[in-house]
Amino acid sequence: MATQTYHGSCHCGDVTFVADIDLAEGAGKCNCSICSKTRNWSISIKPDAFRLLSSEDKLTDYWFNTNAVHAPFCKRCGVRVHGYGDIPEIGGKFVSVRLASLDGVAPDVLAAIPVKYSNGRDNDWWHDVTAAEKAYL
Repeated sequence: MATQTYHGSCHCGDVTFVADIDLAEGAGKCNCSICSKTRNWSISIKPDAFRLLSSEDKLTDYWFNTNAVHAPFCKRCGVRVHGYGDIPEIGGKFVSVRLASLDGVAPDVLAAIPVKYSNGRDNDWWHDVTAAEKAYL
């Protein structure tokens, strides 16, 4: 698979974006409290590959833990379409696009995306989570 431009949105449509993504690079799930409670399944891209089409005023922001990552969400429907931050250990600045927010991607395409499970709960990003946690995430 190669990089393609995908359109995405929140539930109510107030927040829209386009992103250049290579789904074959894989996505991630994390066991930290915010990711597990919101069922985050996302793929990280460089900031220049993400373009927010709607106005920033449609979003409100939530910072958690070390304040290294922003977790914006739609003010109207509450859906999170992306997050962003700067973590040198994982390559610096990034945008994390939630795969469920992509519009028009076939379920079989999403199911084929490789998934890496990270231990964010313990800030141990380089080690996989347990098999039981994978089933939950």
